[in-house]
Amino acid sequence: MGHTVSTPETVGFLLIPRFSMIAFTAALEPLRLANHISGRELYRWVLLSPDGTSGEASCGLRIAVDHGIEAAPHIPAIVLCSGIDGHWYEDRAVLSWLRRRAAQGVEFGSLCTASHILARAGLLNGYRCTIHWENLAGFSETYPEIEATGELFTVDRNRFTCAGGTAAMDMMLHRIARTHGEKLAVAIAEQLLHDKIRQGSVRQREAIQPDPAIERQELAAAVKLMLENIEEPLDLLTLSSRLGQSRRNVERLFRKFMNCSPARYYLGLRLQRARQLLCQTRMSVMEVAISCGFVSATHFSKCYRDYFGVAPRADQSSHRVRPLVEPTRQPAVAK
Repeated sequence: MGHTVSTPETVGFLLIPRFSMIAFTAALEPLRLANHISGRELYRWVLLSPDGTSGEASCGLRIAVDHGIEAAPHIPAIVLCSGIDGHWYEDRAVLSWLRRRAAQGVEFGSLCTASHILARAGLLNGYRCTIHWENLAGFSETYPEIEATGELFTVDRNRFTCAGGTAAMDMMLHRIARTHGEKLAVAIAEQLLHDKIRQGSVRQREAIQPDPAIERQELAAAVKLMLENIEEPLDLLTLSSRLGQSRRNVERLFRKFMNCSPARYYLGLRLQRARQLLCQTRMSVMEVAISCGFVSATHFSKCYRDYFGVAPRADQSSHRVRPLVEPTRQPAVAK
């Protein structure tokens, strides 16, 4: 049950360059509707950017903000909104400002890739968190000491993080229900045509529309085992044994429904994971190769080039040519 709050709760949204527009609006609109449906000002929001100029989303739209971070008033809860390349964001002025606000007891949230930024600032040490599934492997490799759950959203004391996209809506509806009651949260969801408020504990992959072929129980179990054994791949005999099926039947299923052999499908999963690590971490090609079950960089590079049409080192470099900020900038100087 919620409880009556006499003063509006203020939420700040810090727009990181190339933030996800859908995650931002999915988090903001439930607050607006909470005010509209209740007939009271339950929430206020303040839009921030690192330097006070308008925030640019990954789709190119720009949004006017209220303050740059240094001119911002005290805000009890701040949500970081990022998206494309958020895992490379290293604005020292922003990281320092976040640490100062944390020391003042500010509650922090993150949307999409922004958990990377909170982690880089040291604000997720000792906390559970989540991040978009596409960034999960890179995040876990970069911050092995932080428990990344892979859930739609994760709330741990004064940190609330979500996978982005429509998961931001579920997270904010959860916060509204906690403070003002489930009845209001359900009414907001109905206005948004959001047919079911999902729990944070839902795994992201369970919330994604699956490949119809993988809906077959036997294939789904096989793919799950493959994903759980990327660094030390299982041979087909071991995989079949763990599935309780014959090797011949597993081969038949993959040929019929996936149009490839189990080994080829498994290789694709490992290479896709490798690409995530190459493009989202500072791991070397050799380190990525080992993490994805390849015994030599030469074999890994050949497989990678055959699959993606580009060498791993070149692919890695192409994702690092445009840093989001110049990290050597002095903290007090605007961007």
